[in-house]
Amino acid sequence: MKEQKRFKFTTKLQPLRLAEWNNNDKITFFTRGRNYTIRDFEIMANKAAARRYCISGCLPPAYVEKEFWKEMTLAKTGMVEYGINIDGSAFSSTSTDDPLGCSKWNFKILPRLQRSALRLLVNEIPGVTDPMLYMGMLFSMFAWHVEDHYLYSINYHHCGAAKTWYGVPGHEALQFENFIRHRVYNEEILSENGVNGVFNILQERTTMVSPKILLQYGVPVYKAVQMPGEFVITFPRAYHSGFSHGFNCGEAVNFAIGEWFPFGAAASERYALLGKVPIIPYEELLCAEAMLLSKSLARRPYCTSDIIDVRCVMTSFSCLLRSYHRARWCLEKLKTSLRMCSKSRGSFTCILCKRLCYVAYLECKCYAGPICLFHDFETFNCLCGGSCSLFVTEDISTMEAVAQMFEAEEGMRCEVEQKMKSLLYMWIQTLFPRIQGKYRPYCEIMSSSIQNVDTDIKMSMIRRSSAQGKQMRNKKKKRINGA
Repeated sequence: MKEQKRFKFTTKLQPLRLAEWNNNDKITFFTRGRNYTIRDFEIMANKAAARRYCISGCLPPAYVEKEFWKEMTLAKTGMVEYGINIDGSAFSSTSTDDPLGCSKWNFKILPRLQRSALRLLVNEIPGVTDPMLYMGMLFSMFAWHVEDHYLYSINYHHCGAAKTWYGVPGHEALQFENFIRHRVYNEEILSENGVNGVFNILQERTTMVSPKILLQYGVPVYKAVQMPGEFVITFPRAYHSGFSHGFNCGEAVNFAIGEWFPFGAAASERYALLGKVPIIPYEELLCAEAMLLSKSLARRPYCTSDIIDVRCVMTSFSCLLRSYHRARWCLEKLKTSLRMCSKSRGSFTCILCKRLCYVAYLECKCYAGPICLFHDFETFNCLCGGSCSLFVTEDISTMEAVAQMFEAEEGMRCEVEQKMKSLLYMWIQTLFPRIQGKYRPYCEIMSSSIQNVDTDIKMSMIRRSSAQGKQMRNKKKKRINGA
């Protein structure tokens, strides 16, 4: 790996101990003021390893693993350094003669490949669409976490000592979170009730728990030792952690295929429940992928090998469109002062839950910004008497027609209806059973008669869209810690 001139990075200081996880004892990784070149960091890391074990070579992975957890359990005052979220890539340019650099495994191009949904993102997002580097030393760690938006991640080991990885399957994520809630965290440190509060702290990426303890309580854990030249892929909602066996350099980036969209929907719901600002515009991404899929299917049927990805896109898109259609129908029936306005373009942030709304959103003079359609109806019983303006994407009719086309596929309608029953945000299912019984999916609603919006509302929408677009372009991927 060739180092660029004047390339420097800072590190995080990591305590080598396990916390009690109460108000008096939580783990934080501190930023160190010193800047390192790769060579300087390698010298420091090698000296630290030599002082500890009086050798300069590599130790057996099983021995290093035993020593790591021994050190963490002893709870001394030792510290290690870890260079995380370093902008840049160690992959060669695609124009060079390097076979790896010219291949699709090059992280500079992998997230934008044809099969990756992230290719549709307009803006680059460091760590998501653009790779980041990670510089480790003996016992530097990446704590338990899932990827943002439950995305896939891929990690390449460029050079140096091995890394040990631990992983919990995505379908056991809730079991893992419940274990952390009841066996690791004290209730007093949770900002939210239940596993959502646990998720908030886990995403700070400072929680280390021995895999042996997880296994004792029935949480399945798998292990891998990554060597130079090897890739590690983590799947949606799969919690993972690990540590380095000595100086090394790794690189990571995210990607998403069709199979990810149901996980992306679940992540979006959780973010909204927690008021967590999204990094990617999930709705806009899903709608773009679905519309491209519909055009592709008009030309030729999909291959058998693509069936899972295709059906995941179809199901997720149909659920999204049904959810918005039902919410709009209920709002029309329950609010006499609701009016349709000029159609919208782009994604808008709900001022209440931070959800990025692409299909539709509401505006009310009692709120300083857009409101998504998935809040309790009482939210809209405000001082203005509930007078709201409903903005709907300009492609709504076409998208609903595509959703109905998807549902005509064998077994798809039944699958969509089954998933709709489990959606947490469908407030109409519990609050308005009387109207709910009269609802028919995709029935005609107010959307067919669009009124002109007042000039002041239109101008505020344009200004807000422009400001949010600039914010999305300038937004940096903020990770507390990572692989």
